[in-house]
Amino acid sequence: MTHAEFKAKVLPLSEPLFRIAMYMLEDESDASDAVQDLMLKLWRERDSLDDRDNLKAWCSTMMRNLCVDRIRAAARRRGNGKEIEMSTGSPENGYEDKERLRRVMKAMTDLPETQRRILQMKVFEDLSYEEIEERTGLGNASLRVLLSKARKTLKAVL
Repeated sequence: MTHAEFKAKVLPLSEPLFRIAMYMLEDESDASDAVQDLMLKLWRERDSLDDRDNLKAWCSTMMRNLCVDRIRAAARRRGNGKEIEMSTGSPENGYEDKERLRRVMKAMTDLPETQRRILQMKVFEDLSYEEIEERTGLGNASLRVLLSKARKTLKAVL
């Protein structure tokens, strides 16, 4: 991938990647750092990016994994997650937030594949129903039903 292609295809993904990082890390500075780290990694691996079918989805997954790694590293540094501090709130609330995020991510992996993919596209990739229809080939009503079922399942589990 050339410099111009990288600039045209990868750099516009910064905003949705930042939203994912912000959702997971709940700190603007940490989210910005995570996006910057991912962009550097993508730049170093730019020659292999042309092989990706869905670059946005792949980058979103990489961002999610990077954020999970950062959360785990913070937990290890602060005594196995018992004293995770959040930028707003007490350490106890921070731990509860991280634990809730861990449970959500675990519950998402237990969803049926189609429901998980649709929920991921809607929440993490911030796609419209029309864009999800194009990618999945499912109708609008089916998407809404599957998304509703996925949310209800997560709510029941959590």
